[in-house]
Amino acid sequence: MMDPMTTTATADPVALLDRRFRAAIAVALGDPSLDLDPVIKPSQNPQFGDFQANCAMALAKSRGMNPRELAAKIVAAVDLSGVAHAPEVAGPGFINVKLDLGALSAMLGAMSDADLGVVRVKQTYGVTVDLCGVNVAKQMHVGHLRATIIGDCLARVFERLGRDVHRENHLGDWGLPIAMTLASLRRQRIDLDRITLDDLNDAYRAAQAASRDDEAGLAAAMATGAGPHRIAELSLQCTDAQIAVEDAKRTLVRLQSGDPELVRDWQKLIDCTMREVFRTTGILNVRLGPEHSRGESFFRERLPKVVEEFLASGLAKEDRGAIVVPFADRERPLLIRKSDGGFLYATTDLAAVRFRVQDLLSDRVVYVVDGRQRDHFKDVFDAADLIGWNRLPDGSRATITHLGFGAVLGKDKRPLKTRSGENFTLIELLEEASERGTAEVSRRAGDPNAPTHGMSDAELAAIGQAVGIAAVKYADLSGDVMRDYVFDLDRMIAFEGDTGPYIQYAHARIASILAKSEAAIDSIRAAPFVVREPAERLLALHLLRYGAMVQETAIALEPSRICSYLQTLANLFNGFYQACPVLKADDATARTARLRLCDLTRRVLADGLDLLGIVAPSRM
Repeated sequence: MMDPMTTTATADPVALLDRRFRAAIAVALGDPSLDLDPVIKPSQNPQFGDFQANCAMALAKSRGMNPRELAAKIVAAVDLSGVAHAPEVAGPGFINVKLDLGALSAMLGAMSDADLGVVRVKQTYGVTVDLCGVNVAKQMHVGHLRATIIGDCLARVFERLGRDVHRENHLGDWGLPIAMTLASLRRQRIDLDRITLDDLNDAYRAAQAASRDDEAGLAAAMATGAGPHRIAELSLQCTDAQIAVEDAKRTLVRLQSGDPELVRDWQKLIDCTMREVFRTTGILNVRLGPEHSRGESFFRERLPKVVEEFLASGLAKEDRGAIVVPFADRERPLLIRKSDGGFLYATTDLAAVRFRVQDLLSDRVVYVVDGRQRDHFKDVFDAADLIGWNRLPDGSRATITHLGFGAVLGKDKRPLKTRSGENFTLIELLEEASERGTAEVSRRAGDPNAPTHGMSDAELAAIGQAVGIAAVKYADLSGDVMRDYVFDLDRMIAFEGDTGPYIQYAHARIASILAKSEAAIDSIRAAPFVVREPAERLLALHLLRYGAMVQETAIALEPSRICSYLQTLANLFNGFYQACPVLKADDATARTARLRLCDLTRRVLADGLDLLGIVAPSRM
């Protein structure tokens, strides 16, 4: 009898076999209460079957049994009727399983609905993803690329699984540096309604420089008898710096007190910054809007209470006028208030943890932030645990994770720079990628047989941008996010190999096949799946792993799993297309069945690319 789960709730053969073999292990070991992992894995060699149950060796060793004999008992007990052929024991105790063709077709049918085998489960609590993390008055740089696209990808994965997701762009919009910039611009009477982010970025740097004194240099000049000219110059620098700092402090106090004119000008700096941020994230195809940006200013009124509650709970103490949270297992304490009464990033981050868990009601919070912040976040998360701010209303603990990422390097293995030696702004990098992608697409469009031949420059530019951005995003997401990686556009833009454009091209190729078939999409999707050839089977089995792969990505927080899955899917499709004629199939049944397999593959490729935030063009 066919397991009902093959036609309704699941299209994952591993999940199905797992249930059947768990029951069989309990019978084989004579204990109905057992629930042991059968270790179901795809077979390494298709000639032996589709899957293996690899549990017998470990179970036999722990019980002093012969592994082949235990495997034989499991095989005798397992019920795979309507699911697979009779399993076989091989080697020291492997159990080989080959799915029944009818079950395989039914599973493909089950996954071909709108969810593509991805099981959505509505949960009580949501997920918060801290991503992007830009600072007001500063250009986005390549570090923001990683924080933004990794975070967006994970948010998309959680959303795909039916979770309520809160994207949180923790905007650096408060504190003395912003006040310095604002004070400097006001002193210069700059028109803030016309200012650009480049202007603002320059003003930020200039304000920082103007506030930097050289007391040590002045003391050294006086001690060594430097000329009066030099001493006067250094004295003026120190005086000017002190004036700038005092002006900035007064500005910050007025801003904190809600001075309407200052608040209005401060908001103009934010608006100028965010216009450019949203333009950049739009090019990146990242879902980020004003509703996702919650600045440090949002938490400023909560900071005194953070310190008060830590003191009241006995978890914090005074140390030379400062307030710190000590830890039993490390020497460094967490500083949450300076001796001058000022608050720190840690204070704001503690307020944010509490807000994200207890106000947004998130049972999982993921911080996609530079790996160099590892110790900072460990201290913040541990402090939040001590005081209980990671607790949800039902008493359970939220899982809070810092997903630290590595640096983007140039071909010289050093931090990525422009040809002139300057730091790359993110928009410059994306514009160059789009230009490279457009050049490659335009070159291919010159072939009269190319699907893009005859398209307008605007159409080619749109595809070119999609290709260029795909190249950048896939190269970033396809590796271990915690490691540095080398940025090489020449390699990334390639339509072959392990690249984003290669997967986009596979999608476009299938779209072209479906268009050339001239068959109505409804008739294609009404056709039965018929899986007879080895190449068809390999493709089908990989398609059926899609839902599990999405779930595993959410658990492991590894976007590279999506990239690896899609790369393999594109390769398997190419193998299938070479071995199994589609448009020139031997008969109409085979033709429509293969067209349906093509359509399902195209849909999974498009869905997987969307999880990465990559556009799936229909023509390339």
